[in-house]
Amino acid sequence: MSEFKLTRFAPTPSGFLHIGNIYSFIITHHLAKKNGAKVLLRIDDLDRERYKPRFVQDIFDSLDFLEIPYDQGPRDMADFEQNHAQIHRLPLYNKALEELRNKKVLFACDCSRKKIEKMNPKGYYTGFCLRRNLPFDQAEITWRIKAKMHLDVPFKELNLGIVNGKLPGILTDFVVRKKDAMPSYQLTSLVDDIHYGVDLIVRGKDLWGSTIAQVFLSKFLPENTFAQNTFHHHPLLHGPNNQKLSKSSDVTSIQLLRKTGKKKEEIYGMIAEAIGLEQRPKNLEEFGGLIK
Repeated sequence: MSEFKLTRFAPTPSGFLHIGNIYSFIITHHLAKKNGAKVLLRIDDLDRERYKPRFVQDIFDSLDFLEIPYDQGPRDMADFEQNHAQIHRLPLYNKALEELRNKKVLFACDCSRKKIEKMNPKGYYTGFCLRRNLPFDQAEITWRIKAKMHLDVPFKELNLGIVNGKLPGILTDFVVRKKDAMPSYQLTSLVDDIHYGVDLIVRGKDLWGSTIAQVFLSKFLPENTFAQNTFHHHPLLHGPNNQKLSKSSDVTSIQLLRKTGKKKEEIYGMIAEAIGLEQRPKNLEEFGGLIK
């Protein structure tokens, strides 16, 4: 019997995929294979300010070039836009927001980012609007969930069992609906994982806080087992000068590497070198016995 049913690749089309994204996909693929799970491609495209169709196309092109398979989700750009874009699931997100509002776990906030940074140099939210009772339907209002700094949230980490996570300060009273009335990443990612039945979530260590926020948030939504999911937070790859890889920089993007003539085997070799492997796997399957 399979231990897990479904995991996912969940890239955001805010830039071209880089080798760090591919490293995460490699780990996800092999954990799915090891545990008998299917893989869903879910493209998180609801942030329309940063969305570009060419970035979505790049996801399909990169997966195809590197021969990384998946079992469910869009097969190409047309299929994505017609059937799989997050805008099609907007009713699900809005229903979740109403559930949270009805349970009185939210509050309205009109603080700007600049104002928050003025109140706390680290950008931690201070709870300024918590008791102001601002109307939820006022223009330019965010909806925040009442979530105290360093709130304890247990969850299951692969190979470690139950761990006790603490909500990072930057996610204190985190936003679930933005000023443009669109749902936030924390809410959409959670609702999508519940909707599709994802039970193994693989992500970088930089999203440790998001796991804590989403497990906490899930407890206020009806009929879901998200808090019983298993998570795996893998180390991040770093670029030149030990900098965190970013989609805003093309230096390690698969698209640029392909344009400069890099072959699939060379890109897999670059990833292996970046994580300190002595061997140089030439394809996805050769990575199987080498990563932890």
